[in-house]
Amino acid sequence: MTRPTDIIVVGAGVVGCAVADELARRGASVEIVDERPVGMGATQASAGVLAPYIEAADGQALLDLTVRSLDLYEEFVERLIAETGLSIAYHRTGTLDVAADETELRALSAIAAFLERRGVPALLLDAAAARREEPHLGENPAGGLLIETHGFVGAADLTRALVASARRRGAQLIEQSRVRRILRQNGDLVVETDRGTLTGDAVVLAAGSWSCEVDVAGASARVPVRPVRGQLLYLAWNGTPLRRVIWTRRCYLVPWDDGTVLVGATMEDVGFDERVTVAGVRDLLEAACELVPHAWTAGFRGARVGLRPGTPDDLPVIGLSAVVPNLVYATGHYRNGVLLAPLTAQLVADALLDRRLDPALTPVSPARFGL
Repeated sequence: MTRPTDIIVVGAGVVGCAVADELARRGASVEIVDERPVGMGATQASAGVLAPYIEAADGQALLDLTVRSLDLYEEFVERLIAETGLSIAYHRTGTLDVAADETELRALSAIAAFLERRGVPALLLDAAAARREEPHLGENPAGGLLIETHGFVGAADLTRALVASARRRGAQLIEQSRVRRILRQNGDLVVETDRGTLTGDAVVLAAGSWSCEVDVAGASARVPVRPVRGQLLYLAWNGTPLRRVIWTRRCYLVPWDDGTVLVGATMEDVGFDERVTVAGVRDLLEAACELVPHAWTAGFRGARVGLRPGTPDDLPVIGLSAVVPNLVYATGHYRNGVLLAPLTAQLVADALLDRRLDPALTPVSPARFGL
């Protein structure tokens, strides 16, 4: 099969924009199409936490992907800043995972032992040591786990830079166009939108939660992605800032250079409901203030909602379709879209342009869903 040169990327979130940029860098002609402006799906409500080891128990396949992608981040961000001249908030100051009781501390101890075997810098802390690492912590924590390699990135900054980089290489951005159907016609792939059709020799479906609403002719089913609502709060911090991302089972706090703190995030199976709710705001505020009592003095700047794309097995769907030639899936990243963006872009470009299938694609292949 010949190497595709005209590629349509469906979805202008961080994953779609990363894929488009990588394809354009490798010489492809790219069109990015989305109903919404760039980064206004799940990306706009992402805290951008880069922390694969916090959820190390979630499965080896996902951990291997997220760790590998984290290793790409330094060069990824540096390149985008150098090429676009845009600013991207990016910090690798670590995370402090706080245990509320002895049961949670034992779980952190198991993660610490796992990380030690992998040679990952991490420090298990008792209650006093945890409070020394973060003086704003309340009096209740049983201890914590400091993971030094973690950090966070400005998801909106990153996505804007990816689009700017792609457009410098000729990529076209088509907004306010909702994709309805993808079909094969005369050897090409046709993307039908509510504002007309686009034709290319390959398509990347990277529409996040909305991927399930795109009909793919020839596929027996739609990609099984469901929206999971995540509400995120913005607080105006005062006084001494938090030192790093703080994580607990109930919430996480991310301190930004502009003095704001992001508090996230709910996980709600409510379909395509993008409302901020009283219950969501209350639960996050209570969790944040219990963890860090100083949060009671913060100003309330607002809340955002993102619909994160979940899958039945909690793994993303990345790779070539087994039934539609030159269709590639890059969706279902759930809470790891920002973290997995650089690696997803590489894997998709390798598979689509070079027909080089990385072994890491096997557990996340669309073939597992008959796609």
